[in-house]
Amino acid sequence: MSVLVTGGTGKQGGAVVRALAEAGVGVRALVRDPESERAKALGVELVTGDLNDRESLVRATKGAQAVYSVQMPPFTGDGFDFAAELAQAGNLVDAALESGVPQFVQTTVDGANGRIRDERFPIREASMNTKAAIGERVRDAGFERWTLLKPGFFMENFLPSSAYLFPRGVEGGIVSMLKPATELALFAVRDMGPAVAAIVADPDRFHRVELEFASDRLSMAEIAAVLSRALGTELTAPDLTLEQARAAGMPAMGAGHDRLNETGMAGRPEYARALGLPLTSFETWAREQLA
Repeated sequence: MSVLVTGGTGKQGGAVVRALAEAGVGVRALVRDPESERAKALGVELVTGDLNDRESLVRATKGAQAVYSVQMPPFTGDGFDFAAELAQAGNLVDAALESGVPQFVQTTVDGANGRIRDERFPIREASMNTKAAIGERVRDAGFERWTLLKPGFFMENFLPSSAYLFPRGVEGGIVSMLKPATELALFAVRDMGPAVAAIVADPDRFHRVELEFASDRLSMAEIAAVLSRALGTELTAPDLTLEQARAAGMPAMGAGHDRLNETGMAGRPEYARALGLPLTSFETWAREQLA
């Protein structure tokens, strides 16, 4: 069996490459530069291709029994190019169909279940609507078997090195629009690997599954308590106005988190557990990553 994996040199794709290889599944990693150190370190078959080059994707998907697909919007001088992200996903779907790939597994994001309007945060609106459109493209493509995985808020965003939530370092505290009582559907990137390995091993069981994928679910107050124990320093959940958060260094994308205080997140760990998928608790992740 051979599975084509995109994003193999990234976090989610890398976790998938490792899990499939450990399960004895043949892996092809789609890379733009097979001579790069990150590509060669994967230790699997490398196929040269580009998500913007449909013909290279047709060559890469020939003979594959499954494709794992993940995209990120390219960043240009004017911001994120969400149209390019959608086009890349469409190119891979079209190439897989042309090559007769029977199974397609796509990663989008928690809550990407339909188009939204968010006049306050147009970046969030564009991001969520792009992910929803990608899901629609996969759902309607006509694959024999397909699965949509919608991971929640990455635990890796809470690493002390993350400018996303710690723009002033740990000593500056968590900087976010998220309120203490707001619950997050937390996702450990490592859990993507075993999930895709299970899906590839049992395509019938996971056909048409759209999983709001959470490894754990905690409030920001609970998250701050876990981080405090792991780091050995007292952290509190943020309760900031937009002006205060911006003054503390919050990046532009962080402003969209204000909406999560109202809408919440869809993912719950019991959904993945019901499918028999192994999960990493936030306590375990923090103890291993931050101690």
